[in-house]
Amino acid sequence: MSSARTPGTSRLGDFTTDRRVLLLMLMAVLVGLAGVGAAWLLLRLITLCTNLAYFGRLSLEELPIASHALGWWAVAVPVVGCIIIGFMARYGSEKIRGHGIPEAMEAILIGKSRIQPKVAVLKPVSSAISIGTGGPFGAEGPIIMTGGAIGSLLAQMVHMSSGERKTLLVAGAAAGMTAVFGTPVAAILLAVELLLFEWKPRSFLPVAVAAIVSAAARPLLLHSAPIFPYAGVGEPSLPHVVAWAGLGVLAGLGSGVLTSLVYLFEDWFEKLPVHWMWWPALGGLVIGIGGMIEPSALGVGYDNITDLLAGKLAIQAVLLLLVVKVVIWSVALGSGTSGGVLAPLLIFGGALGALMTPLLPEASPGFWALLGMAAMMGGTMRAPLTATLFAVELTGNFSVLLPVLTACAFAYGLTVLLLKRSILTEKIARRGHHVTREYHVDPFDLVRVSAVMTTTVQTLPASMSVADAIAHFTTSQRRHTAYPVVDAQGKVVGEMTRADSLACTMEDEDSARPLGDMMAERELFLGYPDELASQVADRMALTGVGRVPIVERATGRLVGLVGRKDLLRVRAGRLRDERERTAYFRWRSVRRRPVDSQ
Repeated sequence: MSSARTPGTSRLGDFTTDRRVLLLMLMAVLVGLAGVGAAWLLLRLITLCTNLAYFGRLSLEELPIASHALGWWAVAVPVVGCIIIGFMARYGSEKIRGHGIPEAMEAILIGKSRIQPKVAVLKPVSSAISIGTGGPFGAEGPIIMTGGAIGSLLAQMVHMSSGERKTLLVAGAAAGMTAVFGTPVAAILLAVELLLFEWKPRSFLPVAVAAIVSAAARPLLLHSAPIFPYAGVGEPSLPHVVAWAGLGVLAGLGSGVLTSLVYLFEDWFEKLPVHWMWWPALGGLVIGIGGMIEPSALGVGYDNITDLLAGKLAIQAVLLLLVVKVVIWSVALGSGTSGGVLAPLLIFGGALGALMTPLLPEASPGFWALLGMAAMMGGTMRAPLTATLFAVELTGNFSVLLPVLTACAFAYGLTVLLLKRSILTEKIARRGHHVTREYHVDPFDLVRVSAVMTTTVQTLPASMSVADAIAHFTTSQRRHTAYPVVDAQGKVVGEMTRADSLACTMEDEDSARPLGDMMAERELFLGYPDELASQVADRMALTGVGRVPIVERATGRLVGLVGRKDLLRVRAGRLRDERERTAYFRWRSVRRRPVDSQ
């Protein structure tokens, strides 16, 4: 007997999430705690490497790199650090190269969210060596990769789908970012805007749990107050609003310059006749020379962010910091060393805002630097909501929400229009993978089968003999590739295809045998008019069936057929909605009737 494969009759709803999300939320608690521990360890490793490299001390005391007494020997420190990273990348894992977020995105998109255990160890160690020996990077990219690796490893210990592993990977990334910066809301938004590639309760809830747990546990190991407290305000007058938007546009242009510089130097390194293992050493040499010109450009540079927000730096000092930091950062990142981009972006944007302060309306000291920081981050990473809340949570100042949002929106808009890829996705695209950052509801989830099915269906009777069916397919007239087989009551008992007729010919099938008897041995896939088109499309994709008979639920009688062409019409309708432009109300010139002269 043939068995009809049909979907369950479960009630449709707004979301598809089931109770399994509770398991993910429970595991996210462990991921959140592990993220805090990983962040604490990474920050301590950076401090330890800094003290060893520049002061020769085995200490966890936080000392500014600029206070070292090495003289010109300091040029060699980043070179040595980058040589170590080159060896770790070649003989450990090449995935430790870069700033972390593209690697996490790549693992999600093409690696089924599986990260190797050695990456979870080598990434923070290599980043600590890179930053500790003067690399002009931030800790956020490495901790995002490390936290993601922890979440992925935990998920790999349990039977989980690729989507569920992705959720825990991103939860670990959000937990790590929260632990370093104390920005749980921004970390959740980062997950939504950059890493999840979906918007589902199945993914959002565990990520939120991990970030919340990380924020709650953070004071136990790290500081609880905002890292960069700021109390300034901006007046919401018309000139100020225009200036907010203008600074956002300027930051968007700066984002394009930064992205172009990084990949310009990456292309230059690609042309060198040396193995890529040695590229970071060349980048380290540039870092060392830049450090001699402006020592404050080395390392994470959190003190620079504090000074920019306080308005303490003179214009000449800001300009020197900006130029040197941009050069050594773009060269080093292009060379393939390990480190994050977020903290440098804050410095670049803050310096830009500080330089523009004399030309902008009067505001609190550091106000324009703050807007520049957020706008540079939002434009470069194409994550305006993340950048907005990140600036607010970093400073603990919600009064700047509107100005920051305005600047981030305009920076984001400009980069979207001018650049095809962001600094994050360009690296993935260069490896041959296309990334889209636009999300929309699947049109198949909005259409019932009854709206797309073909209602005039040609069928074959179950009483037809196999010989007659073969003759039907082999006539000179144009025929369909498949026909539903129905009994005397109009119920579908199977489907006969052109390939079936050929197989019957090759296998010497009993020519007098009725089609109904032959169909009884096969599995039958059916659909219903009240189903969503997505359910039928999924069934066709999983089974390889090209045409699905549609029957009434109560009687089982054939009422239609859905084929690939019918489903393509759904997508064609969505394309028409996007491309066709219609004006329903038009301005018409009103002709004045001449006034009759009396």
